[in-house]
Amino acid sequence: MDSSHSLWLFFLLTFGIIVLPGMDMAYIVGHALQSGRRGGLLALAGIVAGGLVHVLLNLSGLSALLMLLPGAFQGLLVAGSLYLAWIGWQMLRAAWRPAAPAAPATPASPPAAPAAVPPGRRIFVNGMVNCLLNPKAYAFMLAVFPAFLRSPERGLAVQALWLALIIAGNQIAIYGAVLAATLGAQRVATPGTGRWQSLLAGAMGLLLIGLAVATLWNSWPQAR
Repeated sequence: MDSSHSLWLFFLLTFGIIVLPGMDMAYIVGHALQSGRRGGLLALAGIVAGGLVHVLLNLSGLSALLMLLPGAFQGLLVAGSLYLAWIGWQMLRAAWRPAAPAAPATPASPPAAPAAVPPGRRIFVNGMVNCLLNPKAYAFMLAVFPAFLRSPERGLAVQALWLALIIAGNQIAIYGAVLAATLGAQRVATPGTGRWQSLLAGAMGLLLIGLAVATLWNSWPQAR
């Protein structure tokens, strides 16, 4: 298989993995519903940054080392599950927080402040950590990524750069489309139906908690 065909195959494999609904997609949708376009874009940027860090970890051999050390990968799954559950709980709590009653507008008084949203830095960092602690990403990076690192036409660094760009491009395209669809649904929603957005954001929080529980359960096979 020549180099160009291998890149296309990697593109298709990466696309097939990213397009499957999971914790990264739920994280972006939840913050888009909770914080609007800015929150969704920051969540997307954090997920993409996490994917690039995954590439660096794989190149450094740290990912493989985690798999070789007894209990290291299992501990990572437990830590990721707890962190994911915490993110889901924060989204769920924010979605069910009662909105303050709107005060009557007067010419002398400024408009009511919008509901508090998570700081941009926290959305970005949580998105990056969410991606870094995603078991699906580790499985892909350990099982698939190394097979495409060696190329007869390019050096290791250039090939790794191409693979990283393919991963980031697929993330931006797929998650960006999901983000655009979420924001579009918000725009066409009937005015005054902000409660449904809170319900959907809460549902995304519950989904993240459910994924965390499932990951935690799968990380302890002896419990089944």
